[in-house]
Amino acid sequence: MPDENETGAPVDIAALAPAVKAALLEVLIHGELPRAEIARRLHLSRASLTRITRILVDGGLLSEGETRLMAQTGRPSEMLRLRAEARHVLGIKLTGDGLFAVVTDLAATAVATAERPLRSAEPEDVVADIADVAAGFRAEFPDIVAVGIALAGRVHQRDDGPFVEVSEWLDWRDVPLGAMVRSAVGLPCAVENDVSALTATEHWFGAGTGVDDMALITVGVGIGCGLVVNGSPVEGAHARAGLVSHTIVDEAGPYCGLGHRGCVSSMLTSGAIVGAYRVVGIDYAGVVAAARDGDAIARAIFADAGRALGVLIAAVVNLVDPRKVVLSGDGIAVVELGGDEMRAELDRRLDGSAAPVDIDVRTWDFSEWARAGAGIAIRSMLS
Repeated sequence: MPDENETGAPVDIAALAPAVKAALLEVLIHGELPRAEIARRLHLSRASLTRITRILVDGGLLSEGETRLMAQTGRPSEMLRLRAEARHVLGIKLTGDGLFAVVTDLAATAVATAERPLRSAEPEDVVADIADVAAGFRAEFPDIVAVGIALAGRVHQRDDGPFVEVSEWLDWRDVPLGAMVRSAVGLPCAVENDVSALTATEHWFGAGTGVDDMALITVGVGIGCGLVVNGSPVEGAHARAGLVSHTIVDEAGPYCGLGHRGCVSSMLTSGAIVGAYRVVGIDYAGVVAAARDGDAIARAIFADAGRALGVLIAAVVNLVDPRKVVLSGDGIAVVELGGDEMRAELDRRLDGSAAPVDIDVRTWDFSEWARAGAGIAIRSMLS
């Protein structure tokens, strides 16, 4: 059950006042901080900050740690740290036929995982599967306070909850998923496009922590791109920012399924790489293994893919000037096998006078998509 404050009332994170949420968020994102630093960042008086942090400490969300001598003031200051274990959230990733789930603490650190096939792709059946998984986890984690769902598709945020406009993998159109899950599970539910969710989660809890301008590019079955500019995710006028899959990277390249010649999808997706290898019965992992074993054809395919990725990264960097580019996804082996070509293309296409871009390649596990669902649930509670 939720911790209680000194009046005995349950502490509901989503219902906290904006200033209280802001103080909690500073510690959540930046780690333990002294009261004076939190007050400075939020432009609050010492008295106001004392009242706010008392709510969070009494509610069990922050704890008072050791006292340190702060160089800027020369005075001892008591550090405040997040009690991440005080609450848990459930993150879900939906594919066309499966459900991946993770329970995380408030710092988006996974503490339990599960996966199961979907009984069907009908929205009612998917919601029933989510409810079953939630019930199983809540037996062990009764303090789960929210659900977050990541899926491939377009999601709109409406007054009555998040709404899946379209998801090709699930063959969905106009599904009020947020309201359906909230009704079935009895918890607030956030829903977001999977790449947007992963971008937001990496920004708060991963490689982008403390970075105001970043890009995330995912490589795998599809190619995704998420952007954070001036500390805020970029969504676009129609929630379609980051659609880079059909950016032309080689005008002499192969055709994609939509008839575009030499676009990112025709050269960089796992399906394009398998198709270029042209060996019956070999999947993406098989082509990766062949390239690692020195197969000349496989290595040439990954070299082309690396060049395509380099062109794409350069286009993103030249457009938005991020401090960091995070590369991730289940096809991330392209950086290992085509990394030299990727870097050569970057050198060729980036302005020589520009600041160096920090490229952070993340190891990949499919549960990261579910963790992204948890991340947006946390962000939703604190937004």
